[in-house]
Amino acid sequence: MTRSAAPLARIGAGGAIAVALSAGIGPPPGAPHAGAWLDEDLARRVARNPPLGAVPADPTNRFADSASAAELGHLLFFDARLSASGTVSCATCHDPARGFSDPRPLAVGEGTGSRHSMTVLNAAHQRWLTWDGRADTLWGQAVQPFETVHEMGSTRAKVLATVRGDPALRGRWRAAFGEDVPPADAGQAAVDAAFAMVGKALAAYERKLTSGPSAYDRWWTRRAAGDAGADGELSEAERRGLALFFGKANCFQCHHGALFSDGEFHNIGMPPRDGGMPTDAGRYAVVERVRDDPFNAAGPHSDDRDGTQARISRSLVNGPDRWGEFRTPSLRNAAATAPYMHAGQKATLAEVVRFYSTLEGATQLDHHRESVLRKLDLSEREQADLVAFLGALSGPGPGAPWDRAPGAAPPAAAPPAAAQVPAHPPTDRNAAPPAR
Repeated sequence: MTRSAAPLARIGAGGAIAVALSAGIGPPPGAPHAGAWLDEDLARRVARNPPLGAVPADPTNRFADSASAAELGHLLFFDARLSASGTVSCATCHDPARGFSDPRPLAVGEGTGSRHSMTVLNAAHQRWLTWDGRADTLWGQAVQPFETVHEMGSTRAKVLATVRGDPALRGRWRAAFGEDVPPADAGQAAVDAAFAMVGKALAAYERKLTSGPSAYDRWWTRRAAGDAGADGELSEAERRGLALFFGKANCFQCHHGALFSDGEFHNIGMPPRDGGMPTDAGRYAVVERVRDDPFNAAGPHSDDRDGTQARISRSLVNGPDRWGEFRTPSLRNAAATAPYMHAGQKATLAEVVRFYSTLEGATQLDHHRESVLRKLDLSEREQADLVAFLGALSGPGPGAPWDRAPGAAPPAAAPPAAAQVPAHPPTDRNAAPPAR
């Protein structure tokens, strides 16, 4: 998890945090105080990983906070009829009982993909979506699986026809958008605009999928308030792990901020699932795609075409140094979202920490060797402590009704992270359309 200082300029917005830390800038007012085991350096770093705040506004989606749009998106998220076979929904790879992630190493929809499904929990806080950042808005990402062959394998016409033909969905559509679904003979422009509305409804629902305060958040808040009992929120192992995370292991350099992620793209040398050299180009393969996507922040369906995200997307430049880079995942609720890495290469958090400790099997880390990971050489106890701290970053998921299919019973609790090494796909969660 330790990188050389040289590539900080490439890390983007997150680099400013690391530069501030190296300059010795102290923690802001209201941050945890140094004292006892938390020295001044640790306190400065911890200050920059605060509790997760409210979901940021999304000016590209004027329906982002519409209750009616969220209710429509909730129905669409669990509706398998939108797929080619009628058996795959968004929830197939984003299971509420698994932290809105997938226990299988590789996504399995209409076919088998080449990557692990990232959780959509807290996705509304992200600037880029998916492992390679191929979408710059939550709603732009939400429409992509419909027309991806191995995911839902559908078409935008089929999706709209399903909505149009279901009285409940059609009624929800009218309530959300104040207009009807385009007729079957509508022109392509009308179909595309309505397809974007499907994405915006799904995004309105996904904005409800956030995690609540974790043990770390409670500790942070109480320590910042000067509460003498704050340290009781964390076990001794978790406190030792915290000191490693922000200290010797230097994990915070890429996992900083409230999300415990810089939101940027890095090549950490993770070997492919089946050995050999990497063949997945990651960020390099999609820069032009996200820049030119008609469903991006700058496109014709955006409600803020000249906003900040639109300007960032228009200015994207690709280069060979982007080859093999993947987005830094958030560590919030990571204990409930095994397996890990972009192709599910690591079954447990312990395996992830062991990789960073030894770098065993690591491939070339960067196309031009601009950034270098150094093995951490952690002891067995240090590795266990770091895993314990990562567990302290999990908080409760969203409440009812958003945490389950419409009309369904509460989801079963996910098993402990250590047990999340499934050998087979889960049972079909989409045998019938959801109750409405």
